[in-house]
Amino acid sequence: METPQLDAFVAVVDIGSFTRAAARLNLSQPTITSRVKSLEQGLGVTLLERLPSGVRPTPAGHQLLPYAREIISLTGRARHAITSDGQPHGSVEVGTVESLTSYRLLPMVEYLYRRFPKIQVSLHAGAGTDAVAAVRDGRLDCAFVVGPPEEHEGLDTEVLCPEPMVLVAHPDHLLSDRGRISGDDLRSTPIIRADSRAGYQIQFERALGLGDEPDRPRVFELDSIDAAKRMVALGMGVAFIPLVSVERELAEGTLATIDWVPPFETWTQVVRRRTPTPNAALEALVSAAVEVAAEHLDGRVLAAS
Repeated sequence: METPQLDAFVAVVDIGSFTRAAARLNLSQPTITSRVKSLEQGLGVTLLERLPSGVRPTPAGHQLLPYAREIISLTGRARHAITSDGQPHGSVEVGTVESLTSYRLLPMVEYLYRRFPKIQVSLHAGAGTDAVAAVRDGRLDCAFVVGPPEEHEGLDTEVLCPEPMVLVAHPDHLLSDRGRISGDDLRSTPIIRADSRAGYQIQFERALGLGDEPDRPRVFELDSIDAAKRMVALGMGVAFIPLVSVERELAEGTLATIDWVPPFETWTQVVRRRTPTPNAALEALVSAAVEVAAEHLDGRVLAAS
């Protein structure tokens, strides 16, 4: 099993095509085919199956995939390590929900940019609960999620900070001045989803007892914090959203809170795969996230040095 063979295998799985995988790796298609075939022969199993719609991994291919990604990652880190000057460096692929990107993670990225100029961070917003699966199979190095604390098999989860949530509406919404309301009051109100796949959104709708029944409230699925806030401000529905993302609008009076208390607590957490080999860039990122979260909790702005 050689790294170029694994590179070819992973590229084909990610893209679903030998031809496009060859273009990604700047190689010929016969070379990609030959490397995958050699890998299969060496392991004595079929890793890929060709379908009319493209190429997908076999069960054996699915089992190999996270190990292949880890070997490729380790090889790259080892290559960089021998020329390292002792500073954390490399790239980190980060999954997140859209509501965290601007209000929690950009300060962390700025912190890394100033402290560790050799670390490259790529944020993939909108992943939600899918990000946990992406971390598990090696497509992401870590993921930031919002929801109740939860253990994930084979992964390490670190709670960064409590994430207060609010239910917001237009100030003239019929529920905005009703005092404490119940879930029954919300079951006929249109819902605007800012992070449709986020853990907190799933918990919110579960708390209201909303399934796929035909009389459930109308749902606007946007996956955009800014779009969700604009729709709420237009009076088109309510949104369950992190407080940090609507503090300005609440202060300005363009949005108002509805007095509903969720039956669960929400926390911002970072999830990463357990590995025997440390990743200095990932460790620096998680440490920066912890420090930035602590600074925000203290109400102070992180001073870059």
